[in-house]
Amino acid sequence: MRLDKFLKVSRLIKRRTVANDACDGERIVVNGRQAKASYQVKVGDVIEIAFGQRTMKVEVLDVAEHVRKDDAAALYREIL
Repeated sequence: MRLDKFLKVSRLIKRRTVANDACDGERIVVNGRQAKASYQVKVGDVIEIAFGQRTMKVEVLDVAEHVRKDDAAALYREIL
């Protein structure tokens, strides 16, 4: 699954276009490298998202095309 779609499906970012802009703005890092929106997300990838002054780091636990809103948090685990 593409990175921008994963960020939207997992509810880490609200809209896919915003996720795409974040990738283009170099605010998304996957496994220590800047990532494009077309990057294919795999289980075990570590994604860092820069939200202004705050950075969120998550590990991908599952990749699913369609997920209910209640189950979206099961796709990743936040790393402190």
